[in-house]
Formats: sequence, structure tokens, C-alpha cells
Amino acid sequence: MDDDDRPRPSGAPGKLGAASLLAGESLDSYSLDELDARIALLEDEIARVADHRARAAAHKLAAETLFKPRSA
Repeated sequence: MDDDDRPRPSGAPGKLGAASLLAGESLDSYSLDELDARIALLEDEIARVADHRARAAAHKLAAETLFKPRSA
């Protein structure tokens, strides 16, 4: 895989933790079965992060609603 094909994190280097390390890893030595297993693992992690993001967004909305200035 060429370096140009790899995802570029938009945040500070290292801020994305293991995700930034995965983006730089060569996949050339993986078999098809290993690549399939890796994809399944990453899809599970994406679902976990998306679920956490949804809960964080709901929490933020609840806080904004609670502390919203009252209209006269």
C-alpha cells in the first residue's frame, strides 16, 4: 500500500491512539482470512465508537437544554 492511500488523521499526531497506528501499518503480509478477521474487528470497533458518540451527543443535548436561557 502506498503512503498516499493511507487515511490521514485530522487531529494532532497520536491523539487518535491505536487508530493512528493502524493507519500506518503495512497490510502486505496479511492473508485473506486475516484481512477478513481484521475488517470484522474494526467494524465492531466502529460500531462501539458510533454508539458512544451517540450517547455523548444525547448527553450534550440534554445539558444544553437544561442550561438554555429562558425566553421572556
